[in-house]
Order: sequence, then structure tokens, then C-alpha cells
Amino acid sequence: MTKVIIVDDEPLARERLKRLLLDTHYEVCAEAAGGDEALERIRLHTPDIVLLDIRMPGKDGLEVAAELAQHPQPPAVIFTTAYDEYAIQAFRVRAQDYLLKPIRREDLMRALQNATQVNRAQLQSLKQEINGQDEEPAVVCRSSRGIERIKISDILYLQAEHKYVTVFHTQGETLSDQPLKELEQALNPHFLRIHRNTLINRHYIEILQRRHDGHYEVRLRGVREALPVSRRLVTEVKQFLAQPT
Repeated sequence: MTKVIIVDDEPLARERLKRLLLDTHYEVCAEAAGGDEALERIRLHTPDIVLLDIRMPGKDGLEVAAELAQHPQPPAVIFTTAYDEYAIQAFRVRAQDYLLKPIRREDLMRALQNATQVNRAQLQSLKQEINGQDEEPAVVCRSSRGIERIKISDILYLQAEHKYVTVFHTQGETLSDQPLKELEQALNPHFLRIHRNTLINRHYIEILQRRHDGHYEVRLRGVREALPVSRRLVTEVKQFLAQPT
């Protein structure tokens, strides 16, 4: 049996999660209603997985996860919360997943299965990432599928339209509600602005070409359409392409 601890200050929420885990190979070994109590129960029971709420009395879920991440063999953390605005912070403290209430059984099972696949070697790797080694940055997006964490190496380009930014990546497209300017700062120096509404992954650039009308466009590996380059940014793109590889 895989040991699970449920941490939530709402008794009804804890009961619902316990019902979802009935007749599975996941055993609820303890419960906690707050952050300090959770850390005590985790030390006592050494669970494999912690289902962790965020807003709680005392230490909140993010503080609990950050403390657990420093353990030599930390349990996997799955956040279960009614609030989507903490997703970026959640992944920074190495959460395995981020589920929004009301939680569906199939989503919970998927998250638990993914969490149990993390072996001891992977846990050590996660610990090294926490210490600032070998960490691959990512963009966290809210989408119709929930919260998605997209590795920078998988992102082809980003394009702003109205209030949203579309992240085009190797697995498809995802909408982000972060401003393009904010994303540009976070993704620097991996991305290059080619237009007021477009950032491209430098590593996917194939060619800068001039069209018959005198305007420029770039082609990226894995992208069928060429992307227009604004006149004022052509020089910057040329300078990048002129750099020795």
C-alpha cells in the first residue's frame, strides 16, 4: 500500500478525499488540519504522498512543501486547493501536481500514479534542483486542462493577442494569462523578441529571410508558418544569427 496523508483545514474536504481513495491501493495513514500539525504527522508516519491544501492556519501549504523539500527523502506533494493563483509558487517548491477543487476522482488517480513513479534517484535529483543545480526553467499556464508546466526547451514561440498569450510548444498550444512583457523577463536569455507581440525560442531558429515586399520573417524548426519580424527588430535578429555557435 502507498501511504498518503491528507492535509486540509476543512473536515468535509478531507472526507471527500478519503472517499475518493476508497478501494484503491492508497492508504490514508493520517490527517491534519493545519501546516504545523501536518509536519508533525509527516515526521511520525513518513508517507509516500501528501495531499496538501494551501490556505490553512499556521504554516500554509507552500511553507509546508518548502520545508519538506529540504528533507533527504521527501514525500511527493500534490496540492489540492480551490485557488489557482498559487500554481507558480507550488511548482517552485517542487509539487508533483496541482489539483483544483472540486477534485475529480480520475484527476486524483492520475496525479497519484504520477507521484508514485518518482523513485529515490528522482527524489535526489529534485533535491539538487532545489539547491539550484540542473534546474530547467518552465512556464506555468492555466488552461482548460488545468495547470500546465511547460519546459522552456519545449516552447517554440509565444504570441500575444488581446488579454492572453498563446504558448506554442512541442505538444500543442496553451493559453497563458501572464503579460508577454512579464514572460519575456522570465524567459531571458532563452527567447528573442521579433515583434511587439511575438517571442521566439532562440534554439529553434532556422533562417531569417526577406520577403518580396522587403519585410523580414523567421522560420522555426517544427513550425509550418513563417513569423513576421518588425523592422526595428531585424538588426537584433541578424546580430543573434551572426554569433558563433
